[in-house]
Amino acid sequence: MTYSLAIHGGAGTILKSRLTPEREAAYHAGLQAALAAGAAVLRADGRALDAVTAAVCVLEDDPLFNAGRGAVFTSAGAQEMDAAVMDGRDRRAGAVAGIFGPKNPVLLARAVMERTGHVCLIGPNALELARAAGLAFEDPEYFFTEARWQSLQKVLALAAEGRVSDDPAQRHGTVGAVARDRAGDLAAATSTGGMTGKAPGRVGDTPMIGAGTFADNATCAVSGTGHGEVFIRWTAAAEIAARMRHRGDSLEAAANAVVMDELAAVDGSGGVIAVDRDGTIAMPFNCEGMYRGWVREGSAAETAIYADAR
Repeated sequence: MTYSLAIHGGAGTILKSRLTPEREAAYHAGLQAALAAGAAVLRADGRALDAVTAAVCVLEDDPLFNAGRGAVFTSAGAQEMDAAVMDGRDRRAGAVAGIFGPKNPVLLARAVMERTGHVCLIGPNALELARAAGLAFEDPEYFFTEARWQSLQKVLALAAEGRVSDDPAQRHGTVGAVARDRAGDLAAATSTGGMTGKAPGRVGDTPMIGAGTFADNATCAVSGTGHGEVFIRWTAAAEIAARMRHRGDSLEAAANAVVMDELAAVDGSGGVIAVDRDGTIAMPFNCEGMYRGWVREGSAAETAIYADAR
């Protein structure tokens, strides 16, 4: 029995023509750090759920990625974060939406799963749970990044002219991890700040189980990143598992069909990372790039951004 781990830092990446070597190196370093954190858990015979949580926490702490510290701003200039976890052993899941304050929203999503009988919490009661669980909070200054603020100003300026940005990085931005541990169990975790300039209160696919996050030992674990509204309407993550369960599709065939055919046909730009019960990894995306990384037992960790690598 061996382990597999895949992570993503969002699809709709910076256009390749605009990415400096220094910036590219920073993204690869962030992805490698997240892979290292997750793989350390799996190497020690840890659970898939612990591995994906550890990996996502690292990405939430890195302001380069749109989650936690790097979360984007709503049209009102606030930050509202969503996160989810799912355990493939029994389909237990936890999620939070529209929160601000906890340093690592993914840990609060896990607290919902482990400390309540619910799947998703929002608002003040979600924050109360975070305090009861002893989770770390940060001040607004911790979450503020000048780059995210300037991105909002550009989006608002375009909106005032009746236009929308054609930069895919403005519409997409999520982090996630999927894993299979040595016991054969699967898990998924996803976290996001949402879309730059989104309406206050908007919730995307990340915390909607079966849309942006899904895990079931019988089929696969999936974490998505992309145009959330379309991922929700097409129940993208669960559709991949359904194709495997009911049609007998391989993970690669199922993930490619959903991402490259179904979603791409309806402006559902983005991608997914997925792992099946055998440890096979799939990472299809239908846009210019997706920050991603993967590692299997006995192999070196690898990271990529654009389509010229796996």
